[in-house]
Amino acid sequence: MQTGENDQAMRKILDMTRLISIFILLLHFYVVCYGAFAGWHLVSGLTDRLLGNVVKTGLLSSFLKPKFLALAFLAIALIGVKGKKDEKQTWKTAVLYLLVGLLVYLASWLVLQVKLTMAVAASLYMGVTGLGYLLMLSGGTMVSKIIRDKLSGDIFNRDQETFPQEERLLENEFSVNLPAKYVLKGKVRDGWINFINLFRALIVLGSPGSGKSYFIIRHVITQHIRKGFAMFVYDFKMPDLAVIAYNTWLKYKHVYKVTPKFFSINFDDLSRSNRCNPLDPSAMLDLTDAVESARTILLGLNREWIKRQGDFFVESPINFLTAIIWYLRKYDNGEFCTLPHVIELMQADYDSLFTLLSTQKEIDVLINPFISAYKRDAVEQLEGQIASAKITMARIASPQLYYVLSGNEFTLDINNPQEPKIVCMGNNPQKIQIYGAVLSLFTNRLLKIINQKDKLKCSLVFDEFPTLTTDIIPTISTGRSNLIATTLGIQDASQLRKDYGREQADVIMNIVGNMAVGQVSGDTAKSVSEKIGRIMQERESLSINRSDTSISRSKQLEAAVPASRISALSSGEFVGMVADNPDCKIELKAFHSEIVNDHAALKKEIDGYVPLPEVRKINAAIVERNYLQIRQDIRDIIELEMERLLNDPELSHLVIRKTA
Repeated sequence: MQTGENDQAMRKILDMTRLISIFILLLHFYVVCYGAFAGWHLVSGLTDRLLGNVVKTGLLSSFLKPKFLALAFLAIALIGVKGKKDEKQTWKTAVLYLLVGLLVYLASWLVLQVKLTMAVAASLYMGVTGLGYLLMLSGGTMVSKIIRDKLSGDIFNRDQETFPQEERLLENEFSVNLPAKYVLKGKVRDGWINFINLFRALIVLGSPGSGKSYFIIRHVITQHIRKGFAMFVYDFKMPDLAVIAYNTWLKYKHVYKVTPKFFSINFDDLSRSNRCNPLDPSAMLDLTDAVESARTILLGLNREWIKRQGDFFVESPINFLTAIIWYLRKYDNGEFCTLPHVIELMQADYDSLFTLLSTQKEIDVLINPFISAYKRDAVEQLEGQIASAKITMARIASPQLYYVLSGNEFTLDINNPQEPKIVCMGNNPQKIQIYGAVLSLFTNRLLKIINQKDKLKCSLVFDEFPTLTTDIIPTISTGRSNLIATTLGIQDASQLRKDYGREQADVIMNIVGNMAVGQVSGDTAKSVSEKIGRIMQERESLSINRSDTSISRSKQLEAAVPASRISALSSGEFVGMVADNPDCKIELKAFHSEIVNDHAALKKEIDGYVPLPEVRKINAAIVERNYLQIRQDIRDIIELEMERLLNDPELSHLVIRKTA
């Protein structure tokens, strides 16, 4: 405890120490310059006797010994000096004074080597030595005035915003483990980002160029294939991720109990694309499957409808498309139940179309409003209900899409233990709206098929997820028990809200257990900062007034990673949280690390990749022939069904004729 008496006693001790230093230096001057003092008549018998006694102690036995002893007492005196703080004082100035003073203090003996009169030499020696002494005294006093604080050394508060992170490698048969390095109190340490439970889903956020694919998503693909996962990859920029998946499959397909097959969907390169029917009748078990498929495709082609679900002119086209899908599912045991056949049947004239649909009793409730409007001659209402669906679906009526969607080379049950698959589906940034709608249909059908018991563990990887209109929430919520790991790549939460609506976007963001976030800003950065939480940080405050300077230190809870820090993350630098397991607890779930990629090894690996295989030789004539065959199939169905109904008296009443 500091009191006035203690401070006064300390000052007296320091003053005494400084006086001893000066006294020893004066004795040294008296001995070295004794001849000059004698010439100045400043000696006496008494002082000589006292000096003789001092000499006997050995204090003045050498030239430098008393100078060093005086310097030592001066240093002791300076250690305890408490000068008034001055924010203008710097270490550079203080050290300069000390070094120059020490140099002058020790080099003053050179004066005695110059041939001068005894009086002049003595005067110069004492003056130079005294100057060096005073410079050191001034430098030491300056040191005591320097404000010792951390405010100017860490202006961005980086050291205080560091926290301990997981340094253990925690691996299991489902995990994805990323080596990383992080900073703790100014020191770089090695750590691991352990996604040991991706069945609780992983969301990867980051603006373009932040490193989502290169630092995280590619490792999810490679490590999961290496551990025997079935896999679905949505590759927004085909074939970037598809090539990684294919080459990893080539390298590790032997680790599976049943060797999986590799398939890809690529609408831009038909020679490297497999054919698959998303409306496969074997997987469409009841009318609800048709409803989901119709909703997915129409909402994918009309993104603004997502926020208007429930409106009459949104639900009517969905019901109309559902009826057509279910009709083709039931007709001839689903032989013509493909999306191209659905599109072509929609274009039929109303007499024929409504007649065919009315033969299926299960869809009566769906088509009755349309037939009633048609019979009442409510043309505006009918066109408002149907035309939007017909016009929308016509966007994907291209021979290339027809070719891919009308085949059935594989089914979407990728996690079938007897027939595991690795499926890559590619989009094209220039054709997002068209391809995205079709791929959304694929993914929705796939999610419904794979989310079942007793299936193989599987991994779903969605790059640029908002470009799809996929209801991923049920899979994230219930897929954990069925060993479905989901990875979503998103640029920003606002992008998700734009395409899915605020409510659905918030649900997706909040139910995901694992989170890795690169550079994002705005509300997303604030939300992520809040999720990571707060840590105890030291704070300093500096107060300077005329009489005193005070520095106060305190501790308080502050954001571990502020939103401003998230907005300034470098490529490859991520913050986030990991989820753990009951049998493997992780105390340090939060991370703020730079993921360590072996760039040279990855470049060598990428250079060795082989391109996706060519599935078949194909030309424009084959594609065009398939397109014409689908149109002919629909004409044949209409003609055969109309003929059958007209020739059967019991069914002829179903034929709809609207007179002009």
